[in-house]
Amino acid sequence: MSSSSNAISSDNSSVGIGSFDAVEFDPATFDPARFGLATGIVDEVGYQRSVERFRTQGIALPTFAQMGDPSTIPDAIRASLADVDRNAADARNLYRVHWYNDLHGGLVDVPEHVVLPPEMTGVPSPIIVAFGNRFPMIGAHKVLAAYACLVPRIVTGEYDPTLHRAIWPSTGNYARGGVAISRLMGCRGVAVLPENMSRERFEWLEEWIADPGDVIRTTGSESNVKEIYDACDELAKDPANFILNQFTEFANHVGHHEVTGRALEHLYLHHAAQHPGLRLAGYVAASGSSGTLAAGERLKADHGARIAAVEAVECPTMLYNGYGEHNIQGIGDKHIPFIHNVTNTDVVVGVSDRACDELGVAFASPEGRARLSAAGVDDAVLNTLDHFGLSSLCNVIAAIKVSRELDLGPDDALVTVATDGGEMYGSERESMMAGRYAAGFGDAEAGTAIDTHLLGADTDHVEVLTETGRNRIFNLAYYTWVEQHGVDFADFEVRRNQDFWRHIQTFAPSWDAMIDEFNGRTGVLAD
Repeated sequence: MSSSSNAISSDNSSVGIGSFDAVEFDPATFDPARFGLATGIVDEVGYQRSVERFRTQGIALPTFAQMGDPSTIPDAIRASLADVDRNAADARNLYRVHWYNDLHGGLVDVPEHVVLPPEMTGVPSPIIVAFGNRFPMIGAHKVLAAYACLVPRIVTGEYDPTLHRAIWPSTGNYARGGVAISRLMGCRGVAVLPENMSRERFEWLEEWIADPGDVIRTTGSESNVKEIYDACDELAKDPANFILNQFTEFANHVGHHEVTGRALEHLYLHHAAQHPGLRLAGYVAASGSSGTLAAGERLKADHGARIAAVEAVECPTMLYNGYGEHNIQGIGDKHIPFIHNVTNTDVVVGVSDRACDELGVAFASPEGRARLSAAGVDDAVLNTLDHFGLSSLCNVIAAIKVSRELDLGPDDALVTVATDGGEMYGSERESMMAGRYAAGFGDAEAGTAIDTHLLGADTDHVEVLTETGRNRIFNLAYYTWVEQHGVDFADFEVRRNQDFWRHIQTFAPSWDAMIDEFNGRTGVLAD
């Protein structure tokens, strides 16, 4: 948990383990601070220091409502963005932390996306993919999660930019997003990530950090999250370090529910208006921190979409209570995140990192594009292939598998996200060409990758969850959070109750009111 969540105790003696009935949830007695969800000023001194810092540096904060619907951003702010590079360390880029950007930083009416056709996927159901590399600074949607986690801590006074360093544990994009958001908000950000992540991640960090010591490299790669936790445990001993752990920060869930959920709902409704009878059959997203999965909560509540959580077959925690190493950078990490609403998840899907690696090469190659063109994929779709990173490809493959498993038809839309673009994985493709494809990558190799992982994607490693399956996965998290991290058992168990999740999903308006009050005190928007 974050440094402000240490009030959660480990007294489990009064609670019996074995009953899977949801713990009662009473919003009247719920203490949001126990879950890092304060909705009032916690530290007046820290709050006033933040107000002064933001006033002197001219930093204004967007609300969750504005990120969910950027048309509500004040005209003067939107106009000022025309002179700001989307990748610049300029505080005004906080108002670009949403799904409605184009690649140049312009505002669009509908989130940029692609609808993958049957000629590419081999399934009749349309797969709608929203592009995350339109987000500013890092070209990935994790900058949204970082903002969602930090801004409530600022406007409650819990985080004091004059005292604290913001610690961002991640396997890459969340750490980058945290460093970017920290810099834009006048804070000092520290990235904690495994040493073997893609070269491009570290090159980006080197340009954005304040000090070389602000990048902490832990042992291993994508699957080594425990090592990240261990590093954060050491860092937390220094009160100047404020840990913003995406796996436990419920604001990560709330932010994606409020912002990503609304954007994806807009995409579905946009296409439903053009195709009467189109229903939203499902939402597919890989489980890294599980933050992005929260968008599915809105889509399920409002449109009946099934939620499919995705992980690497090589590290099959949800599917097989297993472990291992994989290279789908940004997903599945040998544990069940604390903010994953497991008991509202409908399907679990395993995707091989080999499939993502091979498609990553195919999508970037003339041979792969020629193969898809010959299959009938039009140029408009082919021109989007650069926008799929490894975890994006994972989501697409999983969506195909879900479509097959559920026997979906042409009126059954699936929505997913391309979390980042191919530009972050050039070094990974180089490794593939030097290793697996050392003998060359030609038409035959491209055909094998596309036929196997797209057109011929099977339904292996897909589980449609029953209550038994949901409880099995939920219970697995006990060992991480209760036994290893000292979370109170009642706080662990209450997450089994959907009333808990529905309640915390209402927190964004309260934070928005505090953001408005904070902006009013800084006077930045009045200038």
